[in-house]
Amino acid sequence: MIRASLTAVFLVLLLSCACWAKPNGSKNKKPKQVVPAIECDVRAGKINVSEFIVKCPAHCKETKQQVYGTGVFASISSICNAAIHSGVITNSGGKVIVRKMAGQNIYKGSNSNGVRSLSLPKWRESFTVSVGKPKKGVNYPSTLDYVPSRPTYVKTSQKEDKSVTTALPATAAPEPTTVTPEPTTTTTTTTAAPTTTIPPPPPSTTRARAAAHKVRDAGLRRPEAGSAIRRQPSSPVGPGFSMREQDPVPRVPEPVSQGDPNCKVDLAFLMDGSWSIGKRRFKIQKDFLAEVAQTINVGVAGPMMGIIQYGDDPVTEISLKSYSNSRELKSAVDKIMQKGGLSNVGKALSYINKQYFSDANGNRGGAPNVAVVLVDGWPTDKVEEASRLARESGINIFFVTIEGPDDNEKQNLVEVNFVDKAVCRTNGFYSLPVNSWFALRKAVQPLVKRVCDTDRLVCSKTCLNANDIAFVIDGSSSVGTGNFRTVLQFVANVTREFEISDTDTRVGAVQYTYEQRLEFAFGQYNNKGELLNAIKRINYWSGGTSTGAAITYAAEQLFSKSKPNKRKIMIVITDGRSYDDVRAPALAVHRQGVIAYSIGIAWAAQDELEYIATDPDKEHSFFVDEFDNLYKFVPKIIHNICQEFNSQPRN
Repeated sequence: MIRASLTAVFLVLLLSCACWAKPNGSKNKKPKQVVPAIECDVRAGKINVSEFIVKCPAHCKETKQQVYGTGVFASISSICNAAIHSGVITNSGGKVIVRKMAGQNIYKGSNSNGVRSLSLPKWRESFTVSVGKPKKGVNYPSTLDYVPSRPTYVKTSQKEDKSVTTALPATAAPEPTTVTPEPTTTTTTTTAAPTTTIPPPPPSTTRARAAAHKVRDAGLRRPEAGSAIRRQPSSPVGPGFSMREQDPVPRVPEPVSQGDPNCKVDLAFLMDGSWSIGKRRFKIQKDFLAEVAQTINVGVAGPMMGIIQYGDDPVTEISLKSYSNSRELKSAVDKIMQKGGLSNVGKALSYINKQYFSDANGNRGGAPNVAVVLVDGWPTDKVEEASRLARESGINIFFVTIEGPDDNEKQNLVEVNFVDKAVCRTNGFYSLPVNSWFALRKAVQPLVKRVCDTDRLVCSKTCLNANDIAFVIDGSSSVGTGNFRTVLQFVANVTREFEISDTDTRVGAVQYTYEQRLEFAFGQYNNKGELLNAIKRINYWSGGTSTGAAITYAAEQLFSKSKPNKRKIMIVITDGRSYDDVRAPALAVHRQGVIAYSIGIAWAAQDELEYIATDPDKEHSFFVDEFDNLYKFVPKIIHNICQEFNSQPRN
C-alpha cells in the first residue's frame, strides 16, 4: 500500500515537470527568419551587403522600370523587376536571394516574361537573383544598410525617425525600418532659405535691357508695398514644426507612398532673379513655383523638384534632394530672396549641366532630367551653345518666356530667336510663351502636363544627337530606278529628324548588290543640308542581293570607326531574300553593340528580317508591300530609337 502511494506521487511529480517544461522548451526553437521588404525600384548597388534575402512587393511588373539582364543583372536595374524578368517571383510579390558580383562586359539584351532587357557594353557592378529559400548555414541580415546619399550632419535626425518607426508595429519585426533607401530624403533641410540681403540695384550696369524693362515695369512698381504685406511670414513655421518630437511619425511613410509615379522626373527650375523683374513679379514667380510643386505632387516615388536662381551668377536655392513633399517645398520657396543682377541664362544653363544634376544634389539617374527656364523678357547672354551641351548631357530644356521682347526691344537682344536655339526642336512642345505675368498662373497645368510626359522627353543626347547611324541600302536589280529613289527619300526623311554634326549624330551609307560600295562615311558630311544632298546624289547600282556580306562590310567600313560615346544604329533596307547567310553577320554586329533595324519591302524574307533585327523583333523589324508605303514607318522608327535609348542608364 505504501509502495503504491509512493508510485502515484512519483507519477504526479513527473507529469507536473513535463507540463512545466513545455513553455520553456518552446523558447529554444530557432527564431523565424526576418525578411526585410524593399521597393520595386531599389537596386543592388544601393545596398552595402554582398548577399541578402528580401521580399519584393506586389505589382512591380506594372512599373515602367527597364530591366537589364537574364541570369546576371546590372546594378542599374531593379532587384524586384529583375526577379520577375528571370521568372523567380510572380506579380504578387515574393522572396528572392540577391548576390552581388563583379561587373560583366558585353551583355546582349533579351526578352523574358514580357519584360525587355537591353544590351549594356560595360557594367560597374552586377548581381544575380534566385529563389528566396534561405540557404543552410547562411545568416542573412534582417535589416539592410544602404549606401548613404546625404551628408553626415543629417544622420541624427534619421536615427530619430527610425526609432519612432520601430515603435509603430505591434510586433518586434524591424521590417518597416528597411522598406526603402529613400527615407534619407525626408529630413527637412535648413539651407533652403538664403540669408543674403538684397543689395541696391546698380545704377548703370543693366544697359539697354534694364532701361527697357523699367518702362515695362512702371505699371507694377506702385503696388509693391502691398505685395510685401501679403507675403506670409514663413520663418516661424518650418523650424517650429521640425523640432516637435511627434512630427516625424506622420512624415515617415511619405517617401514610400507620396508622389505621382507617372511623373518620375528630376525637375529643376531656373527662376529669374534679375533686377529688371521687380519685387512684385518676383513674388508672382514664387507663387507660380509653389503651385507647380503642389500640382506635380512631389515625392521620392515621383517627381523631385529643385530651384536655381540666376542673375549675374546662378545660385542653388533648393537641391533635388532637399524636400520630399510638396508642403515643405512650398514653404521653402516662400523664403527665397531676390538676388538681382543681369539675366545670364546661358551661364545658368552651364551651371545646371556641370554641377546641379549630380548624385550629390539628388540626381536619381533613372529619372529624366528636366530644366525649366523662366525668362522675363530676354537673356543678357547667349544660350545656344550652353543649351546644346546641356541637351547632350541628357537634360530636357523647357523655356517659359514671360512678356517677351516687342519689336522695339528686339534690337537689344544678344541672341535673336534664343528660344528656338535653346530647345532641341522648335515644335512648340519645349517652349511656352506667356503674354503677361498676371497670366503666368494659367501656365501651371500646361507646363506640368508637358514635363510629366516622359514618353516625349526624348530631346537630349540619348536620342537625337548622340548616334552613328549606318544605312545599308539594297541596290539589286529587283528594286528598279524609280523605287530606289523612293528608298533614298525614306533615308533622307529619317536623317532629317536628327541633329547632324561631328559632335551630334553622324550618318554613313553603304549600297550593296553582290558587292558593296561605301557611299559616304561617318563624319564625311557634318551639315544636315550637305548630308541630305549627298543622299540624293547616290547612284543606283543594280545587281544581285548579298545582304549578309553587306552587313559585314558596314561593320568594317563604318562601325569600326564609330566614336566610343556614340550609339551605333544600323538600318538595313532590302526587297528580297539574300543569296548569302545573314544570321552570322547579324549576330556579329549585335555582339559589337550595334542596334539593328530591318526594313523589308515586297519579296523580303520575314525570317531574314528577324535575324537581322535586334530583339525584340517587333520593335526593330518592319515590312511593307510597296515601296511607296515606306514613309509610314519614319515616325515609328524615330519613336523607337528615342524611347529605347532614353530608357537606358546614363553614367
